[in-house]
Amino acid sequence: MTILGRLYGHCGEKNKPNRDDWLKTQLTAIPAGGKILDAGAGERSNKRFCKHLQYLSQDFGQYDGSGNEMGLQAGKWDYSGIDIVSDIASIPVLNESFDVVLCSEVFEHLPNPIAAMKELARITRGGGILLLTAPVCSLTHHAPFYFYNGFSRYFYEKFLNEAGFQIEELSFNGHWFEYVAQELLRLPFMVERYTSMHCAKVGILIMRICLAPLLTFLNLCSHRNTGSAELLSCGIHIRAVKI
Repeated sequence: MTILGRLYGHCGEKNKPNRDDWLKTQLTAIPAGGKILDAGAGERSNKRFCKHLQYLSQDFGQYDGSGNEMGLQAGKWDYSGIDIVSDIASIPVLNESFDVVLCSEVFEHLPNPIAAMKELARITRGGGILLLTAPVCSLTHHAPFYFYNGFSRYFYEKFLNEAGFQIEELSFNGHWFEYVAQELLRLPFMVERYTSMHCAKVGILIMRICLAPLLTFLNLCSHRNTGSAELLSCGIHIRAVKI
């Protein structure tokens, strides 16, 4: 989070921290010794919350950090720790192999997320848990492995049920005010990268100062939000049980 963010309560900077907090709470509450698959694990950033579990990771292993050099890219990517390299819709393990399956910020990168959902159901034991996060709306990232802008609650309520899961918890990560603030914070980056105006450092500073009053107001609205997540949020967090 930025120093300037203190002026407006870090509104718009809470997407990843909120998700990390939710995942930590969910994963650390799982009884020790359980077998978990981190599906689409990437660089295994959530392994730190699974030290008490039998942790295995899966990924397709084809993103190299630069992708097609369009949109937002990671720059570099390390798959060296992945245990299972496969298509997420065809994971080479037996039925009901895992007590818990984690799939975080993956679905937007899948050409067929519904097929993946069915595969995750196949490998989860009866009564086992699926922990799932994905954006409701996102910018193009890790292209060309980017197929969906995001998913609504109605997507999960329909297709998780059809795959054999029952949703126990569905919560929104942020809301409309947080999302707008998040995108406003990208303005200096967007101007520099996607316009012909090559702003000097002083220009970037002026932009940030001008944004501060609007972000402060959005922070005020954020604290008084009464349901704008039904229109838009940064993402959705789901805990579902295999029935």
